[in-house]
Amino acid sequence: MSPNRRDFLALSSALAASGLVAGCLGSAMGDDTVSVDTVSSDAAPVTPDDVGNETLDTLVTDATGFAFDLHTALVDAEPDANRFVSPYSVSVALAMTYGGARGETRRQMGETLQFSLPRETLHPAFHTLRGQVNGERDEGDEQSSGSRDEPRPFTLAGANALWGQSGYPWRDAYLSTLEGNYGAGMYVVDFTTEAEAARETINAWVADRTEEQIAELLPEGSIHELTRLVLTNAVYFKANWQYEFDEAATEERPFTALDGSTADVPTMELTEDLQYASVDGHQLVELPYVGGEVSMVVLLPARGRFEQFERSLDADRLSTLLDRLDEREGTLRLPRFSFRSKASLRETLSDLGMPLAFDQRAADFSGMADTAELFLGDVVHEAFVAVDEKGTEAAAATAVLVEATSGQVNPPKPFEMDVNRPFLFAIRHRSTDALLFLGRVVDAAAAQE
Repeated sequence: MSPNRRDFLALSSALAASGLVAGCLGSAMGDDTVSVDTVSSDAAPVTPDDVGNETLDTLVTDATGFAFDLHTALVDAEPDANRFVSPYSVSVALAMTYGGARGETRRQMGETLQFSLPRETLHPAFHTLRGQVNGERDEGDEQSSGSRDEPRPFTLAGANALWGQSGYPWRDAYLSTLEGNYGAGMYVVDFTTEAEAARETINAWVADRTEEQIAELLPEGSIHELTRLVLTNAVYFKANWQYEFDEAATEERPFTALDGSTADVPTMELTEDLQYASVDGHQLVELPYVGGEVSMVVLLPARGRFEQFERSLDADRLSTLLDRLDEREGTLRLPRFSFRSKASLRETLSDLGMPLAFDQRAADFSGMADTAELFLGDVVHEAFVAVDEKGTEAAAATAVLVEATSGQVNPPKPFEMDVNRPFLFAIRHRSTDALLFLGRVVDAAAAQE
């Protein structure tokens, strides 16, 4: 994206967030333009008075349960593929959508997403979680985005936005809920006559908020004249390890893929005091990032038991495993890897229990607008991760497309953890236990982007 376009997007976003002006964004193609007026609700914003720790814990537990359901469903679809998702991004985008669902559609979505909190508490809880995960930063705040060569506290930036059809009868209460709890202002576009230009503009917004790592979330043809609303969430993460791997120690080592094939891949090595556990032959280690607020947990199942372990992993089991972590000196060898995953989640979410939301004859999103014609056309998600000796860079974005019809005395023995076969990894926000990203590497040779 050109600097002028980036500046124009940033300026328009800031003005939209303030609700002061309407703007116009040029399409990413340059010559075409798409009208992007901003709109605010007439209703008073719905904001939380106080969300206690118990409520927040419930939200995170529910979201973690959905995270593993989603991971399992995607793995079932492509069992031999590396996979990386941001359950946090998907949950936020679908929570915004859930705010406009009614009747059986709402029930199915709530059960699939494992939302156990009542609606009047759920959205304020997401507001509180967003604040804690983002460090109480707003979208427009300056974020450090320098080179990972310089150690610094982690950067985690998140943003939400709505893109709604001009002249559509959107409900004030719905817009107010999303403004107050998700910081999601609405850009008004005309999908009926400028669908492609709108797609280019939404993609540019996502790219801008993921440091260009998610450059084209919405593929050509995904936006059309019957699109009425697009809900977007973007997440960007960048951090140095608290204990960096020595680049001089990185060397080619064999990695055995899930299919049994072996290939030499660049493998990093670190000897340090780390939080480590070995449970029933499975190993896990926690790698903190600078500042200690966020970490990566690497889970190495016992040899020959990867698929069994992966399928048994859920929120309770992960919590039990994390409780077993204890500081130990040891040596970790971990492949350097970089890859991206992209998926349409329409079939996945339908199979998980919310098909009604995608049924153009029966979906009920009447909470969004004064009409009964809305349904979900698709939910698109893309995520990128790069792990090297310095640290981690990760980005993810989700778009929901809404359419219309027509402590020990003696020190323990040093551990040794050689990640030379399929493994799982997660990036978590330590104080809330929120799973920001979740992935698997079953073929490290294929994860060398």
